Amino acid sequence: MSAAATIHPMALVDPAAKLGAGVKIGPFCTIGPDVELGDGVELISHVVVAGHTSIGPNTKVFPFVSLGLPPQDLKFSGEKSQLIIGANNVIREHVTMNPGTRGDKMKTVVGDSCMFMVNTHVAHDCILGSHIIMANNAVLAGHVTIEDHVIIGGNSAIHQHLRLGAHSFVGGMTPVRNDIIPFGLAIGETATLNGLNLVGLKRRGFTKPQIQSLLAAYRTLFDGEAQFAERIEETRQKFGDNEVVQRILAFIDADAGRNVMQPPRRRHAG
Repeated sequence: MSAAATIHPMALVDPAAKLGAGVKIGPFCTIGPDVELGDGVELISHVVVAGHTSIGPNTKVFPFVSLGLPPQDLKFSGEKSQLIIGANNVIREHVTMNPGTRGDKMKTVVGDSCMFMVNTHVAHDCILGSHIIMANNAVLAGHVTIEDHVIIGGNSAIHQHLRLGAHSFVGGMTPVRNDIIPFGLAIGETATLNGLNLVGLKRRGFTKPQIQSLLAAYRTLFDGEAQFAERIEETRQKFGDNEVVQRILAFIDADAGRNVMQPPRRRHAG
């Protein structure tokens, strides 16, 4: 235990826990023996960190957060799975994150520089990238994969085993039941693809030609009358040398048997 760590006298910290330099542990926190806190981690108060959990440097955890307690999976039988949280994250009040299970990866992973707002939940075996924002009450079921720079609106729910591509956006109060392509925008009571996350693309410095290419590729992928597999190949032929469009195609190709979220069906007159 590092002498540089500051531990409130009303916190319970197992002597076997590994604490980095400058760690701050506030009152009524409970830290288990297999926990590792990186340099500069701050637990404000009433935080439980249990199991085989590691938290990266300079992550700040607010009151009443639960990290690393057993997953909500009836098949879990006490296996020594992990919860791995990266650096510079902000984890707000009442957030819960569970470790992995033997049924999948044996670990749940969160990248760097993410923000988890109040009451968000990251279930077992989820793999999250960096720069992700989950707004209040957004929840992930088990085995979800989220790439970098994704935003999930408040009160939204992501079904188990889904993938959310980089730079995609999920609107508030949206249930997501299908994979979302990179740069995609998903909204609605029954979530459908509603174009691209243009606001996010502009904020993150994508150029006008890049955005125009993505819009053209989107129309080819989703506006044609042919079968989806044929439209994928048409997009590949038209944009085979375009790096940003290739991100979408690579996402689809990575697991071609999965259902990718589609735009709402058009109603034909007549």
